[in-house]
Amino acid sequence: MARWFEAFRSPATVEPTGSGGAPAGGVGVPSPLGVLRSAAARIGTTLDEDTTCAELTREVAGQVGAAAAVLHRRGEAGSTYEAVSGNPEVLPDARWAATAARERAGPPGESGVVHLASGGSRPALRVPLAINGHRYGVLVCAREGAPFTREEAELVTFLAERAASNIRHAREHDAVSGIVGKLQRALLAEPGRPHPNLDVAIRYLPVGQRALVGGDWCETVRLHFGRTLLVVGDVMGHGLEAAVDMAAYRSSLRYIASADLPPHRVLRQLDDIASREPDRRPATCLIARVDPVRGLVTLASAGHLPPAVIDGQGRASLLPVQVGPPLGTGLGGYEPATCRLDPSQALMLFTDGLVERRGEDIDDSLHRLASLSFSAATDVEDILDTVLARLDARHAEDDVAVMAARLRHRPAPA
Repeated sequence: MARWFEAFRSPATVEPTGSGGAPAGGVGVPSPLGVLRSAAARIGTTLDEDTTCAELTREVAGQVGAAAAVLHRRGEAGSTYEAVSGNPEVLPDARWAATAARERAGPPGESGVVHLASGGSRPALRVPLAINGHRYGVLVCAREGAPFTREEAELVTFLAERAASNIRHAREHDAVSGIVGKLQRALLAEPGRPHPNLDVAIRYLPVGQRALVGGDWCETVRLHFGRTLLVVGDVMGHGLEAAVDMAAYRSSLRYIASADLPPHRVLRQLDDIASREPDRRPATCLIARVDPVRGLVTLASAGHLPPAVIDGQGRASLLPVQVGPPLGTGLGGYEPATCRLDPSQALMLFTDGLVERRGEDIDDSLHRLASLSFSAATDVEDILDTVLARLDARHAEDDVAVMAARLRHRPAPA
């Protein structure tokens, strides 16, 4: 690169300086290092490999006055150019360039720059997209007239290394994102099956483009005597960290629920377990124990929003529940509330992402939900579709988890 600096410092490109070292006439000329930094900064502006290659060929074409393209970035056996900048007619045949480059490639440890005589007055330059032993394809550039100088080859090599470094980061980022995605899918365990005497529907919408699962979750647990435990929870935060804590809360819940404790005592034990782990994130949780035989639902809340009930006429209302502290605080103090539930009604549990809107009071948000109306014959699947559509949950600012349940009507025995 030192040679290129010297070539750039030609008398034609450096203005004379006046007194005090300032350029004559008050107009400055960028230093060679500044130009080089600017050129490098225009390559690798994103973690998208296609964008990086396009930025590389565009910058090389502008710097050395040539057509530039990337030759099959994912292998040497390709025969097509990609990310072409400049006149593609000037470039040598892609298959010929790949073959000639392999035949003339230097030994390991050299820069790998190959000057290709493509015939006539079209000299070409082949530079590997490589960094720290990792190769991602080759850069080919060609022009009419004069061959490429050593200084130009060094400049192109530097820009190619810059692009290769960004491509490496992009591929590593994609690999890590894939691992995170697989882990998130593993954490998003399916809820258990409720008793056949209960119809249940569940929806989960993570916020953002990349997240597959966050801290919101729904769960159903079969209990004795035909009862089912319905649970919805919301761990603080988003992404993988919240998902890991969510999985821990779900695992603890399933273990505690096996003892068939009332909902408020289940919350108390969940709180005790979480408070003993200093790294565990706090969470809100709402538990509903549905007893179809007696037509009762028993509720308990740990910092969670109240559930809604939709009656036989399609009118929605909120059930009163005493709200205790969130899980993980160690404060306890959870109280049960029992309500009647018949087959004409549907019970709906949800996380705050369904109703909350930025800058809006939560009471107004809940009122908007309670003002919704439904068809009298709507089943639990249609109820969730209607709620998500009317509250525009697809564009919510937080994760959304919602569950609807209805007692399955069974005719009386003859």
